[in-house]
Amino acid sequence: MPLVYLRELDEHTKFAIWKIEESADDLLSSLQLDTREKAILDSFGKGKRILHWMTTRVLLRYLLQTDQYIDCPSDSNGKPYLVNFPYKLSLTHSFDYAAVMLSSKGEVGIDLEIVKDKVVRIQHKFLKPEELAFIQGENTIEQLYACWCAKEAVYKLQGNRGVSFLDNMTIQPFEYQAQGVLQLQLTTSTYTHTYDVHFEKFGEYMLGYAVE
Repeated sequence: MPLVYLRELDEHTKFAIWKIEESADDLLSSLQLDTREKAILDSFGKGKRILHWMTTRVLLRYLLQTDQYIDCPSDSNGKPYLVNFPYKLSLTHSFDYAAVMLSSKGEVGIDLEIVKDKVVRIQHKFLKPEELAFIQGENTIEQLYACWCAKEAVYKLQGNRGVSFLDNMTIQPFEYQAQGVLQLQLTTSTYTHTYDVHFEKFGEYMLGYAVE
């Protein structure tokens, strides 16, 4: 499985992206699975879903540089966590790629999406009118995906808890570049916090990530 992107943000946080070229059997041969995880794989059947799941676990093994068993269940909100390693993590995948982000200093969120024109049809479902007002120019599609990936990254960071992309998250105006940072305000009934979310174009994909 080729590593196509590895980035260390600092001594505490890093992420990596892998291109999926192996078969399910090849990936399975690199993993140690318990009964629960084998049941999860059996529920997937065949196809991309099982490849995505296994690739994130193989990539996680690569980043942790361990031959120990990696216990990585999900909590009641579907947020993955590590039982026997002192890191917070986030997982993502899209078509032929999968990515993992790890940090020892706080929660993280990462999202990878293939860029397609269909996002225009649903832009009003995840962006407010005031957000859509600054989406313009020849990179409209890419900017929309930067917004989507930013909201997805923060959603994962805060634990997949019941917040709405449209109602609880607001992105401040920003100019799109192939690599940049935007500010996203998350407002719930109990707190308000502004996150710096990094985004960058990765081939035909958009990547977004945030650190607590």
